[in-house]
Amino acid sequence: MKMTSQIGQQLAIDRRRLLTLGAGGVTAVALGGLGGATRAFAAAELVRWVSPRGTVEVLDDYPYWVAKKYGYFGEIQTTLEPGPSDATATVKLVDQNQSDMGYPWPGVFSLALEQGMPLVSVFEMGGSDVFDIALRKGEKPKSLKDLEGKTILLGSAGWQSICDPQLYAAGVDIKTIKYVEAGWPTWGTALKAGKGDAALCWEGLRAQWKGQGLDFDYFLGKDYSKLPANSFVIRKADFEDPAKKKLYARYLQGWAAGLEFGKQNPRAATEVVMAQFPGLASQMTPAVATESMMQLANVFGGRMDERKKWGYHLPSSWQLFFDTGRKIGQITADIKVDDVVKNDLVDEANAFDAAKVKADAAGFAIAPDYQSIDVEAIQKAL
Repeated sequence: MKMTSQIGQQLAIDRRRLLTLGAGGVTAVALGGLGGATRAFAAAELVRWVSPRGTVEVLDDYPYWVAKKYGYFGEIQTTLEPGPSDATATVKLVDQNQSDMGYPWPGVFSLALEQGMPLVSVFEMGGSDVFDIALRKGEKPKSLKDLEGKTILLGSAGWQSICDPQLYAAGVDIKTIKYVEAGWPTWGTALKAGKGDAALCWEGLRAQWKGQGLDFDYFLGKDYSKLPANSFVIRKADFEDPAKKKLYARYLQGWAAGLEFGKQNPRAATEVVMAQFPGLASQMTPAVATESMMQLANVFGGRMDERKKWGYHLPSSWQLFFDTGRKIGQITADIKVDDVVKNDLVDEANAFDAAKVKADAAGFAIAPDYQSIDVEAIQKAL
């Protein structure tokens, strides 16, 4: 079964590549002809969102497709564009005014800030850490500290920039870890074959691996890590423009409503995406797709006891990430969370019609292939 989650493409980041970007900017042609890249921004009409994955045919963006189906964006015109597979494109395109909102991992965001890109994060999608450490069944040690001296398999060498902050923040001596690039998309198979002690994984992919017979034990990021996951970023100038700020807040209300719909009816949210992209059905069964979606939803709703609302950033979590990156040398600048992480749009984003969303979710006609899926059992296993 082919993997569909494209986070791995996002993670293949080379720090040198971002830090040596030309001062002249990035053209649409150079970046693979991103659709709509040459359009001017129309504040009253359009919000262009760009993915970091090189594709939008994934379950990860289910809130958007739900919002489109049910009209949660109102009169706002929207595009969801795949962008180039270069992970850093999601920040470069926003910085160069070729897209309006990007979805970077915090490491990409922090490197962009160090490069001098005037961006701010305005909506926290991943309330808890999305990344996990997989181990063969029966070989999971008592603690992450026991990984010291072990070999961790990666799909790309650049993924070390994901593991190091996580493990360091959890008290692991990262200098003792050996990383081996086992290749995309075969690094999970390499772990099963005994070519390493552990492997990087993430929510959504974990369910897909299981569906492929790669059934592992895990240290789940949501359990041991206090670091944030991906968020939505915009230009600082747009954040400081009252009209654009209002537009983005209303746009994010559509995403928040889609997130709430997914919480209310995971099978329905999964079906919406699978109907949008029929090719996904050849890659995942309804049960695997629903479990994958619910793993992602669990991250999106992570630490909600502290966050309270969709999109809210936990300042302490973000400051921990910036400080950790500084300590291990991934960035050289001291980044202050209050300067670049903003919760100003969160209240309006959550001012959607909750009763309508609940009714929409409850009224969705579940297809026969999905009716037998036990979402309560999946939720308990998360």
